[in-house]
Amino acid sequence: MNMTITKENLMTLEAYAKVRKSSLPAAIAHRKLRTVHLGEHVSVQFEDEATIRRQIQEMLHIEKIFDEEGIRGEIDSYLPLVPSGSNWKATMLIEYPDVHERKRELARLIGIEDRMFVEVEGHARLYAIADEDMDRENAEKTSAVHFLRFEFGKAAREAVRAGAVVKLGCDHTHYPAHTVIAAETLASLAGDLK
Repeated sequence: MNMTITKENLMTLEAYAKVRKSSLPAAIAHRKLRTVHLGEHVSVQFEDEATIRRQIQEMLHIEKIFDEEGIRGEIDSYLPLVPSGSNWKATMLIEYPDVHERKRELARLIGIEDRMFVEVEGHARLYAIADEDMDRENAEKTSAVHFLRFEFGKAAREAVRAGAVVKLGCDHTHYPAHTVIAAETLASLAGDLK
């Protein structure tokens, strides 16, 4: 299902409005399948063509964008988040419900996005390339949202597709954590690799 998202293959505002509610449970289930929780406060939502297509449709719907230039702008904004066949792309969320705790922890977690890794069984850790083309932290704190790309070499891609165990982890001093990616999630993610 690695087609590219174009103005021609997006739904019109009217068509999307008709299926928006009825298609929501499937979209939520797909997003949940592709989300990995790392400890109590970090979740990594792996994007694909379906999640990004839904995001674009939602933005067009909410903003009532129907002109060609506006549609092209939304596509151009989100298309870089679709995996290209050699990588996984993800949105990382750092979540602390309490506002004071969140402020304190985001200050402690500066640089966390660069310490996120994927480890394919039998291969070296692949550290995230984070927030390309945007600065998401400052001297006081990191952002609660980061965009990650994990770039796989051919051997690691083949190992994932062949069923190797894969861990998602973080080796930041203030947030050491790792987890084995569940089989169902990994099966979905393996489809992103060619």
